[in-house]
Amino acid sequence: MHIPRIMIAFILSAGSLVAEVKSECNKHYAKTIYMDTSKLTNPIVKGAFEAWQKGDSQLWLSYFTKEAQLLDDGHPRNFHKFSTEAIGTERFTSVDIVKNNGRSIYGKFHSDTWGNFKTYFKFHIDANNKIYKLEIGQADY
Repeated sequence: MHIPRIMIAFILSAGSLVAEVKSECNKHYAKTIYMDTSKLTNPIVKGAFEAWQKGDSQLWLSYFTKEAQLLDDGHPRNFHKFSTEAIGTERFTSVDIVKNNGRSIYGKFHSDTWGNFKTYFKFHIDANNKIYKLEIGQADY
């Protein structure tokens, strides 16, 4: 089978375009990983947040109790399933407000599935410095 040269040129340029788009996506993701986290004053929350941003589910889970609870807009969800499925595809793009002694974060958020929106993550920490409950949801500020 003979493929015309114009077709080969098109295929090669399309592949190059895909590589450029992927490169741009990776640059955007890298920017969100290394955002300024100086507003995060609680060291447990800051560590968990940075693990989330990096997409490191093992490190993220290390900050939580084995029985950690997740409430999504007040509704219980499977914390471990959420942590392994959403991490790496969801991330904060800004930290706008920090409350509750550094345990509540409000900011702009990107989900590869749901798009961009404002959200909150509220961390509940026990006496052993482990997070036992995480409340997440859409924020209105």
